[in-house]
Amino acid sequence: MEENRKEWYVVNTYAGHENRVKENLFRRVETMGIEENLFRILVAEEEEIEFKNGKKIVKMKNLYPGYLFVEMIMTDEAWYIVRNTPGVTGFIGSSGGGAKPFPVSPEEIESILQRMGMSDRKVVVDFKVGDRVKILNGPFSGIEGTVDSLNDDSQSAMVLTILFGRETPTEIAYIDLAKAD
Repeated sequence: MEENRKEWYVVNTYAGHENRVKENLFRRVETMGIEENLFRILVAEEEEIEFKNGKKIVKMKNLYPGYLFVEMIMTDEAWYIVRNTPGVTGFIGSSGGGAKPFPVSPEEIESILQRMGMSDRKVVVDFKVGDRVKILNGPFSGIEGTVDSLNDDSQSAMVLTILFGRETPTEIAYIDLAKAD
C-alpha cells in the first residue's frame, strides 16, 4: 500500500444506515477540509423492479448491506476521520491494533462499479446476437438464453429466456453473462 495513492477501501457500518453514514462522512470531509484525500463514497446499489397491484415500482437495492466503498488516499488524518465518523464501525481488511486496512483490488471495485452502471471501462464480450449465453448472477442465475440484442452504451444484452414455458426477453448486464458451452 503506497502513501499518496488513491485507492478504494471498504468501510463497515450498521446495516440499514449506509446512506446516513455516507452523509455524515461527506459532512466531516467538508468540515475537516480533507477533500483532497477523500474522493468518492458509494453505497453499492442497483435498481430492483417490483410489481405491486399491477404497477411497476423501481427501488434501489443495497448490494452490500452494512458496507460503504470509499475512494481515498490513506493518510493518517483521512483514516482517523473516516474511522471516527458516527455509524462507522471500522475498515474491512485491517488487522486491528492501529494497522491500516488493505485496499480493495481494482478488479473487485471495477466489477461493483460496472454492476452499478458507474464504470468508465467497457466490457468486451465474446458473444453476439444469436449466441447462447448463461446468466451468471441475479435472479436468473444458471438460466441459459439466446442473445436478442446488444447495447454497448448500457453494457447490457437483451436475452431471450424460457420462463414458465414462454420466451421472455430479459435485460442482463454484460458482466453477468458468459457464452454457453
